[in-house]
Amino acid sequence: MPAVTIAEAVLQAAARLAASDTPRLDAELLLAHSLQKTRTYLLTWPERALTAAQYADFNELVTRRAQGEPVAHLTGHREFWSLPLLVNDSTLIPRPDTEVLVEQALALNLPEHARVLDLGTGTGAIALALKSERPGWVVEATDQSAAAVALAQANARQLELSVRVWQSSWFDAVVDINSYDLIVSNPPYIAADDVHLQQGDVRFEPLSALVADAGGLSDLRNIIEAAPAYLFDGGYLMLEHGWQQGEAVRELLAQNGYQQVHTWRDYGNLDRISQGLYRKPNSGEGGEKCHE
Repeated sequence: MPAVTIAEAVLQAAARLAASDTPRLDAELLLAHSLQKTRTYLLTWPERALTAAQYADFNELVTRRAQGEPVAHLTGHREFWSLPLLVNDSTLIPRPDTEVLVEQALALNLPEHARVLDLGTGTGAIALALKSERPGWVVEATDQSAAAVALAQANARQLELSVRVWQSSWFDAVVDINSYDLIVSNPPYIAADDVHLQQGDVRFEPLSALVADAGGLSDLRNIIEAAPAYLFDGGYLMLEHGWQQGEAVRELLAQNGYQQVHTWRDYGNLDRISQGLYRKPNSGEGGEKCHE
């Protein structure tokens, strides 16, 4: 058959991936990965012909994507906060909306050498993004999955960012109490009967990183209840949660003594990140819950 050019290959693949929300982007990412080139290269040299082997390799990736496999699993990479992260099926694929948590954490008035803990770190995305922006912060991270810990450690090494990562189910293996200026987490928050678990990329991600009991609130509640013992007086807890859980999470924070409780919306204008400041009893003034 006649040689297929880069432009033709992208068009053919995009047509096959019409069920995706981003068919052309998927096609370009997969072809760039297959050729070990950048997307800029594809745009610069659209008339370049693929070899038979390159075309066959690309078509195999497109077939797997058409069957639903996430692009990040097919390429082994996902960018988060402009950091190229290694990705595999042991963890969640980092989402753009989680960058809202990073933005709000960086906006806090924390000490130059603040100590930060990321619970359930997965790829290490949040912890590594924070460390990349605040080199003076002492950033630590945990995950209950040994495979996720290994992946986050690999990402820290390849990015040359000093983040300590160890295995722990939430606070179980965290020994330093009253020690953190900020605790962050993107825990499982999807209810077990949520129909979205049968759709899109989440079908290929570990259920343990997605699903929580009590309508998706059990892990959020556990973290909110346990975190005060590990926070400095005046430390912050910041959590990602489901778009319908903002009110419930704010109530949990308030019920457990957090002050200045606040929720931020994600890039789709949906409730996504909630925060509370914890004061030890009798140590400071209260604050009102607020929401924007």
